[in-house]
Amino acid sequence: MAVINASGSASVSDAVRVAGGEQILEVVNATHRYGEVTALDHVSITARRGEFLTLLGESGSGKTTLLRIIAGLERPSAINRITIDGTDATLLPANKRNTTTVFQHYALFPHMSVGENIEYGLRVRGMPKPERRQRAEKVLELIRLPGLYERRVHQLSGGQKQRIALARALVTEPAILLLDEPLGALDEKLRIDMQVELKELHERLGLTFIYVTHSQEEALTMSDRILLMRHGRVVQEGPPTDLFERPVARFVAEFMNVENLLDGTIERASGAEATVRIGSHLLRGPWTGRGAAMPGTKACVAVRAERIQLGPAPSHDAQSINHLPCRPGVTIYKGKYVDQMLGTEIGPVKARVWDRSMEISTATAFWWRANDCAIMPVESE
Repeated sequence: MAVINASGSASVSDAVRVAGGEQILEVVNATHRYGEVTALDHVSITARRGEFLTLLGESGSGKTTLLRIIAGLERPSAINRITIDGTDATLLPANKRNTTTVFQHYALFPHMSVGENIEYGLRVRGMPKPERRQRAEKVLELIRLPGLYERRVHQLSGGQKQRIALARALVTEPAILLLDEPLGALDEKLRIDMQVELKELHERLGLTFIYVTHSQEEALTMSDRILLMRHGRVVQEGPPTDLFERPVARFVAEFMNVENLLDGTIERASGAEATVRIGSHLLRGPWTGRGAAMPGTKACVAVRAERIQLGPAPSHDAQSINHLPCRPGVTIYKGKYVDQMLGTEIGPVKARVWDRSMEISTATAFWWRANDCAIMPVESE
């Protein structure tokens, strides 16, 4: 467990510092229904001590329901068990679980000072006032807001309110910190700044963070591991690079903002590679689906815009390159780069061009390396 020491910094035990080590959370076979709607469908997850685990998904995917079940704020329709920090928490109420939750809208008490808000959980636990104040002031130093103990809540900016909500959660020293879209109410610049703050705080404390978001950018920026959810189930889990580079189904690629999704039929498959026919063209790449690639079935070729190269393909190693003729379409100025739309025989393709000196209006062909795309089932397996 992370402990706030006398200097206001975090002292973390050796067990916490071991990345990928001891398991601190296990949810086994959780199902939850709201009337006829199944919000969670036999979901099982684990989290390691000190891990930053993100539950990612669109609205209605089940991610917040799962977080609330972990917190004890929702009783599942059916579950085998929940274990938190070695304790069976399946039947424990929220106030008996070694977790705290940070919500999107802060949930600060407007009639209390900053310090009183931070101390609230300690006061409920019966801690004497002098000790409460000492710990509140130390955690204010930890979140880099020293001297704000007496400040009123209405005098705080949005970013400061979010930090105070974090401080109130951290001061009780939970085993797991649960964060339910905590940056959703912030403007874009502040949200990006707070992503860095949260990641740094996680690394300093060594606590287990379980973070809910619908933003793939937040998930990629902060997570050690991501669980992507859809229709109450986990569609794919793994480190951010897996979901970004190797989606297991078309939905995952689409959700992770892959710009070019080209649907076709598997022509042949060999080991970890597949060839897809789209019209008269054959495209090769790594097969990333969970099951084996089956010739004759529908598949999707996913290639990011920045992997597209304009111009004729290199003449060497033709077997490792996909290339197509094209005609230039709309050019979209993005400041640091331009997005060039290309008309092709298999549908529109977007290329991202960083070289501003390149003449893109006369491009008649483009290419990408086979290893720079992913081939997967159209539907989740």
